[in-house]
Amino acid sequence: MIPLDLKIFRVVAIAEACSWAGLLIGMYFKYLGGGNDIGVAIFGPIHGALFMAYLLAVLVSARLHSWPLKELLIGGICSVPPFATLWFDHRVMKRFRAQRDADVPAPGEEPKRATADV
Repeated sequence: MIPLDLKIFRVVAIAEACSWAGLLIGMYFKYLGGGNDIGVAIFGPIHGALFMAYLLAVLVSARLHSWPLKELLIGGICSVPPFATLWFDHRVMKRFRAQRDADVPAPGEEPKRATADV
């Protein structure tokens, strides 16, 4: 099962990418399509809020899952280019699933049990 913080991270990463799309469309109409800036006026603040939420989600997930500094920096940098949050979300979820599956015993194997040193 995916932890709640990674579910929130995923939702925020996807929402941030969608807000990028809205902002880019708004900028097209503002600068190339006749000067109508309603799209930028709407999607600018939405994207700004989701940008900050994404950075917070990266920090929280990095802390809870003990990401190395390099991974934290990659996550932060991915907040800047359009749609890079989708790539980073895929990377995080792939790593999480691989780690989770490595902890699950194969069919017929005994589950790993914690042993206490006495």
